[in-house]
Amino acid sequence: MKQVWENLQEIRTAAPLVHNITNYVVMNTTANALLAIGASPVMAHAVEEVEAMVGFARALVLNIGTLSSAWIEAMLRAGKAAKARSVPIVLDPVGAGATRLRTDTVLRLLDEATPAVIRGNASEIRALCDSLAITKGVDSTDSVDSALEAAHKLVERYSLVVSISGPTDIIVGKEQVSRVHNGSALMTRVTGMGCTASALTGAFLAVEESPFQAATQAMVTMGVAGELTAVRANGPGTFQVQFLDVLYALDRAELEARARVEIR
Repeated sequence: MKQVWENLQEIRTAAPLVHNITNYVVMNTTANALLAIGASPVMAHAVEEVEAMVGFARALVLNIGTLSSAWIEAMLRAGKAAKARSVPIVLDPVGAGATRLRTDTVLRLLDEATPAVIRGNASEIRALCDSLAITKGVDSTDSVDSALEAAHKLVERYSLVVSISGPTDIIVGKEQVSRVHNGSALMTRVTGMGCTASALTGAFLAVEESPFQAATQAMVTMGVAGELTAVRANGPGTFQVQFLDVLYALDRAELEARARVEIR
């Protein structure tokens, strides 16, 4: 995969600050994953400081997993500040379609913050285009391919990149579509893996000008690390711990030998 190793090295060298407004469930997981690949995470969600914090960041990750009125306001303020400063934004629409609050919040963030990448599962992506889409909590009930039409509509309307996670990850840009055939079924047994993918997308956006390339490279890195971890892990518990070790130690030979990507 072109430049994935070079950009991973850039993350490790530059340690870009990635500002996360994310959910309680995954804060520790995503912060540690960012540290493991060499980025510098900050988990700041207070309304009083988010605009100032964005000024120090090279990417902003907005994750709606545990919403409240204050957090929605913080995300909107941070998103607008990032937009004004040309700081790239990743939006994770956790559970979009499950409740009106979640769907409306994502649509508002899309309109007012103009994210560079939206990364979610198939049901979440479809729900943003079709209010009849059904989600089961934050798990996907749709196939990745079934969300392709919705992804193309989102790309056309909002001029962003859509990253859909699944057994095969699909990244949809204005002119290209990539399919990443990496990963492990064990990743679905550990909470926060999707949120981690969004956080890593933020890290790659911090060093890569192309949102399409950054989103694809993040999913390749995530998938390869998942495969390597699955070989070592005994189950979900050891997977979660060893995933961080694998991210930290990931080298060029493993990354390039295992990456399975189609770009059209």
